[in-house]
Amino acid sequence: MIGLRGVLVLGLATVVVSQCAKAPPQPAVLPVAPVKVGPEISLVTTPAPLSAVNPPPASLAAGAIGRFVYAGGVAISSPDTQRLHGLSDLKFGPDGGVVSVTDDGDLFEARLQLDPAGRLVGLTDGRLQPLKGLDGRPLQGKEKSDAEGLAILANGDRLVSFEREHRIWLYPRLADGTYGPPRAVNKPATTFPDNEGMEALTAYPIAGPDAYLVGGEEGEVWLCKVSIPCVGLAPQSPPDFSWGLTGFAAFEGQAVASLYRAYDPIRGWRGQVRFVIDPRAPAAKQYLAATLTLDGAATRDNFEGVALSKSPSGATRIYILSDDNDAPQERTLLMAFDWTAPPPPPPGPPPSAKKPRRR
Repeated sequence: MIGLRGVLVLGLATVVVSQCAKAPPQPAVLPVAPVKVGPEISLVTTPAPLSAVNPPPASLAAGAIGRFVYAGGVAISSPDTQRLHGLSDLKFGPDGGVVSVTDDGDLFEARLQLDPAGRLVGLTDGRLQPLKGLDGRPLQGKEKSDAEGLAILANGDRLVSFEREHRIWLYPRLADGTYGPPRAVNKPATTFPDNEGMEALTAYPIAGPDAYLVGGEEGEVWLCKVSIPCVGLAPQSPPDFSWGLTGFAAFEGQAVASLYRAYDPIRGWRGQVRFVIDPRAPAAKQYLAATLTLDGAATRDNFEGVALSKSPSGATRIYILSDDNDAPQERTLLMAFDWTAPPPPPPGPPPSAKKPRRR
């Protein structure tokens, strides 16, 4: 048996011999063109049809699901980075671009590309950069960097919810349009499972300029403010136990769009968007204005982000974004749908005149 001293001596000798046997260093090979440095990334988008099968079934042949007309969709990737994965929410920034956060603690920004008819055909001006921690440095490790929800307040401040180490941070928007180091703000006073935290997050300005809604994956909902602690609201329960709440987007008034996703090995991923008239109402008075369900032959994936805008025609447009889990069998999909409210029912017949009573 070789003693410790012998092992050390033998190891040192081996290192010396190997160093002597090495070939002389080769000159460095410089790139033929400048290497891009910074958050800018090029984006590759490929069309995503409404139907995942061709020819589409009769239910999708018209390019709509109920009153939700498909307005285009794309699958997103980038040749410049391995980190454009795990996108977990979607909002519109103050400049009109889209903003998302990722499971690895990155912030993604881009601009929508629409064709002359107003349909989504691509993304441009991609940017990907790390979210900063309280010390102003990029977040490190999955426990601290797993961002799930994003909200943008009226003054441009960003709220980001994280799971595993459950918290909500506010990133203040500075005068020059950049963002300062974050600070912790109010979050629901409850205990979340490790990987099922505050998935849904949206500003809710009808309740105040610093108000925001928070949703847990099992459908729990809270109304919070930067200045006031959170209060519980009636739950937005998923359709069944296989579904989870993953996103919120607020309309201009009291209504919100709630996003759900489900998975099982037989049907794969499914998605659903509900328009909730007033999430502050008691459970018995919760009403839906519309529901969009993506299953069957429809293109679908692990939808986790939802954003609202107006289409060029004035319809309500919803964008839904999927988290590909950095898995080869999944995709980062961005899909658009235009919804118009049904016409009001025709007026009823006028009340008949009452005949005078004889006395």
